[in-house]
Amino acid sequence: MGKIVLLDDSLSNKINAGEVVERPASVVKELVENAIDANSTNIEVEIEEAGLSKIRIIDNGDGIEEDDVLRAFARHATSKIKDENDLFRIKTLGFRGEALPSIASVSKVELITSTGAGAGTRLVLEGGKQITFEPAPSRKGTDFTVSNLFFNTPARLKYLKTIHTELGNITDVMNRLALAHPEIAMKLIHNGRTLLHTTGNGDARQVLSAIYGFNIVKKMIPIHATSLDFQLDGYLALPELTRASRNYISTMVNGRFIKNYGIANAVIAGYHTLLPIGRFPLVFLNITMDPILIDVNVHPTKMEVRLSKEQDLFILITETIKNAFRKQTLIPVGNTPKIEKEKSEQIKLNLDHLPGNASQRVERSPLSKIEREVVRDFLPSIQTDWENYRSEAKDNLSNNVPVVDEAIKDTVDPNIPSSIPKKQDTVAIIHEERSDLLDSSNPLDEAITYFEQLEENSDWEANTNASESDRIPPLYPIGQMHGTYILAQNENGLYIIDQHAAQERIKYEFFRDKIGEVSNELQELLLPMTLQFSNDEYIKLEQHLEELEKVGVFLEPFGGNSFIVRSHPHWFPRGEEQETIQEIIEQVLSMKNVDLKKLREATAIMMSCKGSIKANHHLRNDEIQQLLDTLRLTTDPFTCPHGRPIIIHFSTYEMEKMFKRVM
Repeated sequence: MGKIVLLDDSLSNKINAGEVVERPASVVKELVENAIDANSTNIEVEIEEAGLSKIRIIDNGDGIEEDDVLRAFARHATSKIKDENDLFRIKTLGFRGEALPSIASVSKVELITSTGAGAGTRLVLEGGKQITFEPAPSRKGTDFTVSNLFFNTPARLKYLKTIHTELGNITDVMNRLALAHPEIAMKLIHNGRTLLHTTGNGDARQVLSAIYGFNIVKKMIPIHATSLDFQLDGYLALPELTRASRNYISTMVNGRFIKNYGIANAVIAGYHTLLPIGRFPLVFLNITMDPILIDVNVHPTKMEVRLSKEQDLFILITETIKNAFRKQTLIPVGNTPKIEKEKSEQIKLNLDHLPGNASQRVERSPLSKIEREVVRDFLPSIQTDWENYRSEAKDNLSNNVPVVDEAIKDTVDPNIPSSIPKKQDTVAIIHEERSDLLDSSNPLDEAITYFEQLEENSDWEANTNASESDRIPPLYPIGQMHGTYILAQNENGLYIIDQHAAQERIKYEFFRDKIGEVSNELQELLLPMTLQFSNDEYIKLEQHLEELEKVGVFLEPFGGNSFIVRSHPHWFPRGEEQETIQEIIEQVLSMKNVDLKKLREATAIMMSCKGSIKANHHLRNDEIQQLLDTLRLTTDPFTCPHGRPIIIHFSTYEMEKMFKRVM
């Protein structure tokens, strides 16, 4: 008798569940995607104990007909594709037909569904086995409840993380689904606490605000670009807002959240030298393309996809981001100390330039165009969220419920006060005593009046289309601090400039241009330079002599494993020519794949550090003025090649506030 047997459906589903249903967040993702495909406009997700006890998804979609209810839980059953041709033009989120049977095989499932025409259907399954099949109310849509997840596969339970971690994964999934579909109102509730609530009005900025907070959205700029094959929309956080991982780069393709290393690299390349080393941007990208250009059938969870013409897409993303920042003034604003307030003033909107009283409004600095557009669009929704928050706070206080569930602390952005749930980041309320919250008036009234006055009186669009030299305004030197930082001023306030970073930027852009014309400006060495290498190093350098020549290093074989250098470009850092040549060679040896573009970039950055003004180097006023004037002419005068800020601005109003000349 043969040894090979066919596994029964029950065992096959449990094995398949190991791929599709890794954790509670996987269940949430699959079921919410089904609700989206069912044309829902409102989706509510209720979870208990981070989904291990219960997951309930309620939608108002098309529902499932009675004849299809049992069939939906069969393996590879789907309404999304009919034949193999459909695999190449997939326009839905769930199509494999694996999710429902896999979920049902490792949990207890209750499904109540109706198409709105006639009675609905109620189905109960336990471990994939049918328990109940009966008529149900005819509310259009689907109510799907998953209880006791992994009750019959205890081995899966021991691989799950803590409640905090699993809840964080669910929150992350819901955040990204909400971003991918801002036209759908979504709500996430954990143990009775609302963690996310979007309005479903189609504005991605309001979803971003619900996730990251209004203060973050104020510092995001929109992008839009099209090509023959792609349409790109999204929002970019200013370079001053960075994170420690790539997880904050959210990419949506045709309404599907995906993870793609190439797209993330294209985004980072777009920021280029605006990011510090080891830091990553906060970005939302929405990419639309013909379904034939994307293969989503390469991974069980459909998170990874295969793209056609991906190089064209990467170039479009990188160039769009670069062009967006070329039009912006990217000078960070210095932080001012917090000022103690009376209890009656403890609840304020955390908006820049929020006036204390009408008499002080004329002294406020005008908002930037980005801030104005965001505030103007958000005022109606903030007003609504403020009322919802007060109502919810009253309910919580009456039930003696803390303002924030301990389980979601890890999912809240560290830059946002930890005493408010993520959902309320839109309102950005700062409060110290909850009793004040219930008695205070709406703080938006004064803000609305103030913004309306700015609309009428301030020329807030003046700097939007400024030329490159005007991205940093003319600055007038005051002096130096510790021989390291330049202090300058103009009518807008005080500017502090890192002199080393400023000259690094100037030299970087000079060397970046010069590296492309090395052969025309050579200088002979008085004594040729001989370099000895090991066998493997010599072989690698021999393969890349052409690339080395294009960055100014001319190696000639000199017998054995050695090379000789007879000349170099005359603009190599003076006095450090030999060291520069050796460092360029080291860069080539350390690269797994030598790319000329990356080599030129690394070489320009390395050269810019050499000979730049160091700390404790005192400059004359004319030298300072020349440095500032040259900095204004650079392409990106806001960061050094390593992404560190060059200049920080303190407005006149901020200075007066620090000295309490205004309150």
